[in-house]
Amino acid sequence: MEAVIGSVVAVVGTLLGSAVTHHFQSRAADRSERFARAERLRQERIDAYCAYAGALLDYRRVLVHRWFVLHEDERCGEDTPELREEVYKNRYAAQEAMFRAQMVSDDPEVLDRTERIMAAVTELHWAEDRDALTALRAATRQGIRDFVAATARRVR
Repeated sequence: MEAVIGSVVAVVGTLLGSAVTHHFQSRAADRSERFARAERLRQERIDAYCAYAGALLDYRRVLVHRWFVLHEDERCGEDTPELREEVYKNRYAAQEAMFRAQMVSDDPEVLDRTERIMAAVTELHWAEDRDALTALRAATRQGIRDFVAATARRVR
């Protein structure tokens, strides 16, 4: 009888130990999976935010170049269909990067910043004179820097 009780206790102990081990291993696996998912999202955010800032810089550069072509008499002949196409391509790339940044962000402030900086950069095209252009260039340069600083704090 003692052998039977000992066997039952051994089987119950083995089953109990197996269940406890399974429980803790499942929790560790879940924790590890959550960490991996959070790290992937962090990397996606870094990639998206960097791509957006880079696309904004390219779009800004081509808008400033075209502004000078349109507003300086000696450069008027340089407003070619290719230049206009470059403006459109850079705007499209910036918008695509903006949408990607918005898709990976869950922060309303980041979403708002993406829209505001895109609008500010686009305003470069409509600057009436060199002073307005200079002010917009400074504002958009700072806006892009502020976007980078704000998003960098969120991906640490």
